[in-house]
Amino acid sequence: MRPVAIRHIAVAAGFAAAALLGASSAAAQGTVNALCSTDAGWCEAAATAFTRETGIKVQQAHKGTGEIGAQLRAEAANPKTDIWWGGTGDPFLQAAEQGLLEPYRPAYINDLHDWAVRQYALSQNMVGGFYTSAIGFGFNTDVLKKKKLHEPRCWADLIKPEYKGEIEISHPATSGTAYTIIAGLVQQMGEEEAFDYLKKLHRNVTSYTRSGQAQAPNVAKGEVAIGVSFIFGFERWRYDKFPVKTAAPCEGTGYEIGGIALVKGARNKENARRYYDWLMSPAGQAIGGKAGSLQSPANKTFKPDPRIPSMADVKLIRYDFEKYGKAAERKRLIDRWTREVESLPR
Repeated sequence: MRPVAIRHIAVAAGFAAAALLGASSAAAQGTVNALCSTDAGWCEAAATAFTRETGIKVQQAHKGTGEIGAQLRAEAANPKTDIWWGGTGDPFLQAAEQGLLEPYRPAYINDLHDWAVRQYALSQNMVGGFYTSAIGFGFNTDVLKKKKLHEPRCWADLIKPEYKGEIEISHPATSGTAYTIIAGLVQQMGEEEAFDYLKKLHRNVTSYTRSGQAQAPNVAKGEVAIGVSFIFGFERWRYDKFPVKTAAPCEGTGYEIGGIALVKGARNKENARRYYDWLMSPAGQAIGGKAGSLQSPANKTFKPDPRIPSMADVKLIRYDFEKYGKAAERKRLIDRWTREVESLPR
């Protein structure tokens, strides 16, 4: 046989082997048990795309970070979860402190923004930074106009008497978003002044929701005038032509670094690592924008969705993730809020 023919056969065999390898990858057996705390649309779209690409079935539930932290503690002796991703980073750091997570420092660490890498160092590689976003206000311009209310621009605006019953925020016992708000105000104002502020804000709050993801749709649909949560959540509704505007507090504001982590004692460790790596890849990170979840992604090697709100003009506080990521500090602040703020009449 001539050498050229031999080369053609070898090339063909190589393509055939690659095709078989791809087919076997797509038909891979096994599952991964995941908990997701970011927007439900992103959670669902990511699980679907990963299964389509790998054949690994994702058994995934969507819950708030506070709920998941409690679940992992309850399951510590017999973990049923392999990976936890999305949602505010403080509860992740608390889970790391409590020995509930597995260390993992990915080989592609240099592909990530510095703020994401710092989370690995802060948690002995148990928590990665998945995305970032700032706390702010979203408001329904039609509702405010109808009620002749000004658009809020500062924390000081929210405690004015005219906003009584017009503000919605989440509950810190179940929502990492709410804890980020409280911890941010404590760092920004000082603890005593912050709790005095929270008591005044309480008078104007119509309800405390289970999740910090509730404010954006409730504001967009006119069910409440003003929501306090992460700014990115409201932006999706603004782009969808709802009468929604946003503002970053003029005095300054806290922010989150969303988390991602492997669970200690996971039953499906290899599949969990594969899902983790895919979620942190450009393909996985881009799913957020496609699903309308507009946080700033950790991976810097691709062009993010242009609708993601810039944080360049947001006055960010120096958020102490180490101190306020401690379980004891979280419990202390939430207990104080429950005792001194939630118990007050509205």
